[in-house]
Amino acid sequence: MNNLKNIFIWVGFILFFNTNFNAQNKVQKEECNKENIIPINLKWSERMALSIIKRHPQAWQIDNHLEPKWDYKIGMILTAYEKLEVITNNPKYSDYIKNYADELIDNSGSFQNFNTQDHNIDFINAGKILFNLYDKTKEHKYLTALKTLRRQFEDHPRTASGGFWHKKIYPNQMWLDGLYMGEPFYARYTSEFEGGDKLNDVALQFELLHDHTFDEKTTLYFHAWDESKQIPWADKRLGTAPHVWLRALGWYAMSLVDVLDYFPKDHPKQKELVVYLKELASAVGKYQDESGSWYQVPNLQTRKGNYLEASGSSMLVYALAKGVHKGYLSPDYEKMAEKGFKGLVSNFIKVDDSGELHITQVCGSAGLGGNPYRDGSFEYYMSEKIKADNSHGLGSFLLAAIELDK
Repeated sequence: MNNLKNIFIWVGFILFFNTNFNAQNKVQKEECNKENIIPINLKWSERMALSIIKRHPQAWQIDNHLEPKWDYKIGMILTAYEKLEVITNNPKYSDYIKNYADELIDNSGSFQNFNTQDHNIDFINAGKILFNLYDKTKEHKYLTALKTLRRQFEDHPRTASGGFWHKKIYPNQMWLDGLYMGEPFYARYTSEFEGGDKLNDVALQFELLHDHTFDEKTTLYFHAWDESKQIPWADKRLGTAPHVWLRALGWYAMSLVDVLDYFPKDHPKQKELVVYLKELASAVGKYQDESGSWYQVPNLQTRKGNYLEASGSSMLVYALAKGVHKGYLSPDYEKMAEKGFKGLVSNFIKVDDSGELHITQVCGSAGLGGNPYRDGSFEYYMSEKIKADNSHGLGSFLLAAIELDK
């Protein structure tokens, strides 16, 4: 009888223990889940920034990279984190930036896997994060890295008219993309360390592409220009690429509003660059879709296969909004930017159960020439993969959301 009683006591104890343990475990899991859920009461900018960090605890992992890489797209994202850190005073953002730089730059200031003779202007863009890192820490390695990137402009190949080649592997070619990759860094460096000595050279890059890629028919700008007119994709008379590409317009727009940060109002070229921005803003307004977004090839909205694209749309929203806030554009363009941002959220942003934001309909990559050869045709731009959470879209959406305080 006593044995039976003891068995009942033990069974009751085990049931009580298991029930209590499971209850505690459930509470712990719920608390853990709560910690992993991104609050919906945050602004779109922080929700996206925290989503990226959650998916990629180290910035070099963005785009699912398997090893660290000095990357122009990650550089764009981290410039947005710089802005967020100033607004929120959250050290999570500044740590994310510093950890990336320290992973790619050793204590002597040397970059991983960097050949100075590659002359790839894309490599410059991420260098923009080094200015603030040096200002904050005074660590000499950041200054050394800044100087390394600045020297790239000294022997970077140029067209006969003085424009930087997009890459050494693309002789005599200037792409709109390259303006964003190189010129804001070049302008800031020469302003902060050289008294603005090279601002005329910065302006020249814009002048060349403005003059040679402008399309009178659409009032937009072709993706690129080959001064030699020898590459097969180039128009034999003008040297222009066959089509307007949305993200190229976005790179151009962002480069203008960002580079103007370093041109004093009394600089002879400042007003010229503002005129370029006004011309572009007026032009892209004609092609904004009812949804607020823009098409991959913006002037051929109804052509079969064309689609609303997230990264280029985000870039234009950012540039228009910043242009207004800096006083370069009339307040009317704020409405265009607001409409554009609503389009970004309704067309491209998805929220999962954990509160993470995802951006869809991003053109993964696009270029001209190369191997395999890219001919710049409409069909080519439609053939490039459409991706979700691609860094082109993540960075540009962040910049747009921050600029509009969303």
